[in-house]
Amino acid sequence: MKTRTPDTPHLTRPAADPAPATGLCATARLRTTHNGRITTVPLLHSDGPFHLRRLRPQGERARVCVLGAMSAPLGGDRLALDITAAAHTRLEVTTAAATIALRGCTPDPATYDVRLTVGADASLHWLPQPLISTYGSSLHQTYRLELDGRSHVLLREEQLLGRSAEPPGHLSTRLTVLRAGRTILDQQTVYGTQAPAWDGPAVLGGHRATGQLLLITPDLESPPAPILLGNPSRGHCILSPLADNGGLLATAIAPTLAGLRQLLDAALTHAVDTGRSA
Repeated sequence: MKTRTPDTPHLTRPAADPAPATGLCATARLRTTHNGRITTVPLLHSDGPFHLRRLRPQGERARVCVLGAMSAPLGGDRLALDITAAAHTRLEVTTAAATIALRGCTPDPATYDVRLTVGADASLHWLPQPLISTYGSSLHQTYRLELDGRSHVLLREEQLLGRSAEPPGHLSTRLTVLRAGRTILDQQTVYGTQAPAWDGPAVLGGHRATGQLLLITPDLESPPAPILLGNPSRGHCILSPLADNGGLLATAIAPTLAGLRQLLDAALTHAVDTGRSA
């Protein structure tokens, strides 16, 4: 048995500083292609909290659901969804449940980037469940759409600012749309205590639910003049054409998610009556 002699000092390694808390980094990917008859999904890559599952198709349209495999996004997370609808394909993507932004073990904000690419004569419907910003959370969400000149897109995004009797966290959202390489929409909104007057009469007016519906189609024959839907007690929605006359954008606020969805559905009905649906 080896022993240490009395004149040999006992050396110990200093304790290392604990590693700083870091969030999760994950990117899920989805690609479609057209085999000459139907839309197929050759790439369905799940990662981190995103579990991608095929659903029963509806006619020519392939359908995919994003399931949550864990709680996310938390503070410090770096999450992304990369979705491509190749030329001539038809795709619908939805989520199984609401996305809940939560406080994490680090004060760093979480990021959630959705990248959508739509090819020529392709159609993509992005119809997720709402995003809920909870107290103490911090999230930067971005949507970036890169479209061909003959792409069809229907996009809906909804946010609920705080759960019942709870103030929201910090939420920043940005929507950028490029069509044939040219930017046709780029807007950003910020909610929560770090944003001045975010719940004032010029922004939400005391409402807690907000969202947008974007319809882009080359078949839009005569874009309507901007119209206002709703009423002060149940919320408002404004539907207006984009600058290049190739799409319509509805922006709504309401006291509840149910009221918000009703306003966005009414805007979609008006938009489809104006032009042909995506």
